[in-house]
Amino acid sequence: MTPGRPDPARRRWRRIAVVTAVVLALAGANGPWLYRFGSEKYHAYRIDRPEYKARNGRWEIVEFPEGYRQNTIHAALLRTGKVLLVAGSGNDQENFDARRFDTRVWDPVKGTVKKVPTPSDLFCTGHTQLADGNLLIAGGTQRYEKLKGDVTKAGGLMVVHNENPDKPMTIEAGTRFTGRKNGKTFVAQDAVLVPRARKRFDPETGRFLGNDAGLSRVYVEAERRGARHETGAEDNYRVQGLRGADARNTYGIAQKLALDKKDFQGIRDAYEFDPVAERYVKVDPMKEARWYPTLTTLSDGKVLSVSGLDEVGQLVPGKNEVYDPATRSWEYTGKERQFPTYPALFLTQSGKVFYSGSNAGYGPADKGRDPGVWDVRTNEFTKVPGMSDPDRLETSGTVLLPPAQDEKYLVIGGGGVGESRASTRRTRLVDLRAKNPRFTDGPSLGRGTRYPQSSILPDDTVLVSGGSEDYRGRSGSDILEARLYDPDRNSFRRVADPLVGRNYHAGSLLLPDGRVMFFGSDPLFADPANSRPGVFEQRIEVYTPPYLYRGGRPVVEGGPGTLRRGGTAVFRSPDAARLETARLIRPSASTHVTDVDQRSIALGLERTAGGVEVTVPKNRNLVQPGWYMLFLTDRDGVPSTARWVRVP
Repeated sequence: MTPGRPDPARRRWRRIAVVTAVVLALAGANGPWLYRFGSEKYHAYRIDRPEYKARNGRWEIVEFPEGYRQNTIHAALLRTGKVLLVAGSGNDQENFDARRFDTRVWDPVKGTVKKVPTPSDLFCTGHTQLADGNLLIAGGTQRYEKLKGDVTKAGGLMVVHNENPDKPMTIEAGTRFTGRKNGKTFVAQDAVLVPRARKRFDPETGRFLGNDAGLSRVYVEAERRGARHETGAEDNYRVQGLRGADARNTYGIAQKLALDKKDFQGIRDAYEFDPVAERYVKVDPMKEARWYPTLTTLSDGKVLSVSGLDEVGQLVPGKNEVYDPATRSWEYTGKERQFPTYPALFLTQSGKVFYSGSNAGYGPADKGRDPGVWDVRTNEFTKVPGMSDPDRLETSGTVLLPPAQDEKYLVIGGGGVGESRASTRRTRLVDLRAKNPRFTDGPSLGRGTRYPQSSILPDDTVLVSGGSEDYRGRSGSDILEARLYDPDRNSFRRVADPLVGRNYHAGSLLLPDGRVMFFGSDPLFADPANSRPGVFEQRIEVYTPPYLYRGGRPVVEGGPGTLRRGGTAVFRSPDAARLETARLIRPSASTHVTDVDQRSIALGLERTAGGVEVTVPKNRNLVQPGWYMLFLTDRDGVPSTARWVRVP
């Protein structure tokens, strides 16, 4: 050893000590990051293992190319297997003002996305599947809401009267109304046609009694800004620009016109979307303007349109109407019954309509919210008792449990009216085949849940996912959990957690390959502290259920494209020996936690030489006319890829 120089072994140990100290210091400073990194890597490894996926399924995110992304509010599965994604203005005032309205058609098999011209603002429209495979779309947005602090011009409802029995009157947008007493002038924001007056005669003598004025409503705003242009009482208003008899016969009447909050306003526009041509086809407009309506198919194949906010932002007062696909026109039902907006209304096997109490928003807290069975023809409504947390049904979901023949419904979660922080963890069950139907509690969701998404699966389970504890995910309350509900056991089973939080303006639907797609989410805030405005979730997420990780799926070949009620049909399959069930599943049309189209109908199944024979139930109210996905499922719950069939 050279005198004055350290021992080499000692130098080596000194270097090791220094390196160890540095590593420990870095670990101390970055320990949480290292832990998270390791945990995330392990989690990704664990959820990708075959045994995990066979038990819990798997989630994947689908991001469209940047130019094809949109704020999807509505989604419907088309009979082509593609998905219609509708945004309209997408809850974006700038899009609305610029008249930028969006629709996409997504092919989940090829992965392609197509832009479709959108003729009106179909934001918050209603929709349902028609018998010919078209999708009926009705209603949407005429004007965005303004909160009280944002309202700068006094405004409100003007009722325009026409006392001339010989001709209707057209009031153009921009027409001015001046109060006879208050002298204040208000401007019509839209054009409106005022029908001619109706002559009244004594039914016994035939003597003329007078005219009943034709009435129309229009939203008006003050010419100038400020509180001094508000009115405090009813007044009669002259219509400027009219002369002579027209001026005498046409006038407006308005109550208080103020700087109050202005709700969204609806449109009458209606369209059928053609899934083959992939375009909107305009049909006759509804009788009433509607924003947040529900469309429900009736026993004769016509479509009932219910609720919504009208052209001046008021709840449509129970004036319900029916669309006839044969004439593409609308008629009033002749009976009035009021519901909150987006009510969950289902056609029952008796031909009556079941209202579960679920809804998605506007309407008084004490009117039209009781669940029950409604005879649309007679307007008789029979309440169904036993609902727990009845004041927390807004933003709840309702699903007709499979098979639909059992006529059992599950009401999932929900919250208080409006922006209430209240929510419920309860689910509620009702059997409409019981002698005296009554709600009972089902399994708990574990925490209060608004906006739960639910989709029926071919193996007779229901996927329930997402939602938030608070209004629109407020305070970081999104629920990243998913469960499978088993109707036979009346129980939930946790499965893989979704990757994306979904609350308001979110939904889900079953795809023909047995997977489930999720869309949307419109949080109020972007952070748990509620300090930054929320950002609309544009990513699509797809869940692959556990049954698709249990081995090869059964193959179905041949068979007819049309099935008859009460009839049979034969399908070839090399896997016939292991097939157990056959289901017709109606394609979804989903928005605002409301999907009244989806239903799964059990078919009779008999094995034949080289295939199976299925039998379709006879009840037209159960098997509504239209296109369905036919799934054949084996003894392990593994479904075939759906065959599209039509029931005329």
